[in-house]
This record gives sequence, C-alpha cells and structure tokens, in this order.
Amino acid sequence: MKILLVEDDDKTARFVERAFADVGYVVVRAADGLEGLHAVQRESFDAAIVDVMLPKLDGLSLIEQLRSRGQHLPIIVLSARDSVESKIKGLEVGGDDYLAKPFSVTELIARVQALLRRASREAEATTLTVEDLVMDLKTRKVFRGGERILLQPLEFQLLEYLVRNRGRVVSKTGIMEHVWEYDFDPGTNVVESRVCRLREKIDKGFERKLIRTVRGFGYVLD
Repeated sequence: MKILLVEDDDKTARFVERAFADVGYVVVRAADGLEGLHAVQRESFDAAIVDVMLPKLDGLSLIEQLRSRGQHLPIIVLSARDSVESKIKGLEVGGDDYLAKPFSVTELIARVQALLRRASREAEATTLTVEDLVMDLKTRKVFRGGERILLQPLEFQLLEYLVRNRGRVVSKTGIMEHVWEYDFDPGTNVVESRVCRLREKIDKGFERKLIRTVRGFGYVLD
C-alpha cells in the first residue's frame, strides 16, 4: 500500500513515515500543497494524509482540487484545530476523516487502515452474474434472461448467499446462520420452503435450472 503524506513539518513527517514503514506501507512525502497535487498527478496512491496548514496551497484547497479532478482516494485531514467547525469544514471539502494534532500515530494508522477497508468494500462488484441471472446489489433488483424477478428481502439474501457460493454445496445449517443469522433448528423446514419458493421464481419457465438440491447435503447454485 502506498500512502501520500502532505506535511510541511519535518519532525512530524519523519515520525509518521517511520511508523507507517514499520507496518509495511510505502510513504511518499510532499512538503507543501502544490507538491502534493503534483504527486497525485504523477502516480497512484491508496490513501492520503493531508495537513491543513501548508505552504503554497493549503490542505483544504488541495483536497478540493483533488476532488474536483475526480480523485476518490481516501483522505485523512490533520489539523491543529480541534473545533467542531474545523472538522466539519475538513469533511465538507472532501476529507474522509479528521484527526487533530497532537495525535497518536497508532490511531492514525488504525484510521488509515479503516478507510482502506471501507474503500475496498466500496470497490467490490455491485453486480453478481451467473449465466443469464443478474443481481444488482445496489438497487436490490434481480433479472433473468432480461426479465425482472420480484424477490422479497429474505429471498434476495438467500439468492445472494447461493450466488456468492456458486458451485459449492451449502448446507441448511449454513443458510440459517448466514441468511437468518440464528442457530438452525433441525426440526423446522423453513429452509426447504424458502429454497423451493426461490427456485420457483428463479428457474420456472427456464430450460436451464440454476438451483438444485444435493440430497443429504444441502443446495447448490451452478
């Protein structure tokens, strides 16, 4: 992972660089706002740490310019100002998080890692596809052969679980734990009835059947 650090204070910059290097990050330092802007234009970064008080181009203006140019990398704002107004301003211009000076470098690393995890999740595919079945995870819509299939929320979750485990047999217990999120009661047939209803909606009228029962084991979508 490569981090851009835009910080004019040499002591702070060296401290942050060493701490991030110790946990495996590559840190590129820019000593002023313009240098930070040029660095983003030259190369790609996974995240940026930007101080507010910078020479040549202040940190908030730098963030505004980056966002206006379509840069979506996660940005943490560093500032000696700890007021609510300062935090709001930092977030309004496009910062993703705000940390007041003096700060714990351990907390800074944890916040960067949290932003990177969030960015990774957001970058995941928003559409799942199997054959002619398409699931739009943002709109929660399902299509097969171009035709809209109306699913209840629980049916959508069940189908998503099956699609994400495509080609693997999933047990009734696994479905209960991941879809209903409570322990499986072997005396109930709720899974069978839900799968049956889902299969009616997904496979009925199509020659190619996607959901099938593996007797004694569970269900598979392939």
